[in-house]
This record gives sequence, structure tokens and C-alpha cells, in this order.
Amino acid sequence: MKLSVVVPCYNEEENIPLILERFGEVIKREDIEIILVNNGSTDNSARILAELLPKYPFAKTVLVEVNQGYGYGILQGLYMCQGEYIGWTHADMQTDPADIMRALEIIERERGLVFVKGNRKGRPLFDVFFTVGMSLFETCYLHKKLYDINAQPNIFPKIFFQEWVLPPYDFSLDLYALYMARKKGLKVVRFPVLFPERIHGQSKWNTGLKAKWKFIKRTVDFSVKLKRSGKL
Repeated sequence: MKLSVVVPCYNEEENIPLILERFGEVIKREDIEIILVNNGSTDNSARILAELLPKYPFAKTVLVEVNQGYGYGILQGLYMCQGEYIGWTHADMQTDPADIMRALEIIERERGLVFVKGNRKGRPLFDVFFTVGMSLFETCYLHKKLYDINAQPNIFPKIFFQEWVLPPYDFSLDLYALYMARKKGLKVVRFPVLFPERIHGQSKWNTGLKAKWKFIKRTVDFSVKLKRSGKL
């Protein structure tokens, strides 16, 4: 298996059929697997996955009985990956599954220890301002070049993942992965990805200023913990 991609799904019953259909359109080879993690969903995600997965031979699912966080769900999927390269993207259709194939092209061109990550385009000005502010803080505080930390997808060698120690269970997982890639000396390759509005449902965290403030606080708290841990 060349590539395994984890897709965390928390109450994404409307988007699951769309993302599976789109993966079916863009995956043209047999050495790619997609692992959809039912991350403690309380809607009809489980039933929809059971009905649709037999139609898509590249796809499988992992069940997390009780949601313990965005990062926790992704990690449960990563532990099941069989690919030489692994990673994750989102189920909300704001990140095109075709971006996975573009990332794989970069991997096969670059080879070796490379961390491939999207760089979002076409976002609202306020969200861009928020991202720039967080990027500047993290870069200065952690002394690594860290920007557009939450962009998708994230693809990297499985052997890199096997070196992770106590990765976070929340949205800080994106920061942890990019920081560790910089720290371990992986070649980080960014490529532009479009980031349109959601087709169905609402973001599980980006629901307004209060939510952004909570996100900032959690991220800063994790950054302080990471710096104090001696892993810098």
C-alpha cells in the first residue's frame, strides 16, 4: 500500500456520500486506501457508512464509540493505516479529495522524508487575518516556520508518525504534526488548495468569535505545554 488517508467524520451524514463519490472519481490506482473514522457520531453516519462502503473497495471504516476529540479520532485511523505514506484530510467537502492525488504526485516526485501539506486559498478575509495572527505567534514562540497550520491535507511517511510521543487529542494535532516535521528535518512542501464554503452542515468549531477565542486559548495552552516539555 502506497498511501493511506484518514477522514474523520463527526456527524457528517450529508457529506459522507459526497466525499466517497468524489474519492471514487479521483482514485485510479489500487495502492490507495481511505479510512473513514466514525468519530462518535450521533447522527446516521454509521448506517450510511455501512450502506455505502461495499460500493467503494478503496474505503474502510473505524468506529470510535464516544467522541474524544478531533485529534483522537484521526489518531485511531492512523494506527490502522497500511500505507508507506499516511495522513488525513477532512470530510466536510471544503477540502477536495483530488488534493490527495496532487499530494501523492509531490510525494512520488520528492521521495523520502517529505511532509506534504495544503496552503488554503479563497478564504474570507477575517479567517485569513486569524490564520496569519496564529501563524506569526506559533512561528515566533516555537522557533519553527509554522503557517496555515490547519490547512489540509497532511501527508507524511508512516515511519515519521511512529516517532510521535503523546500527540494531542484535539485540534492541536495539526500544529503538532507540522511542528514535528520541522523539528525532525522533513522537507515540508506546501501546495495551494481551494477552501470553499461547506455544502452541508456547520463547522464543529468555527462558529463565531467565541469559538475562535476558545480555539486560540487551546492552541496557546498546547504550545506552552509543548515548549515546556523539552521537545523543542
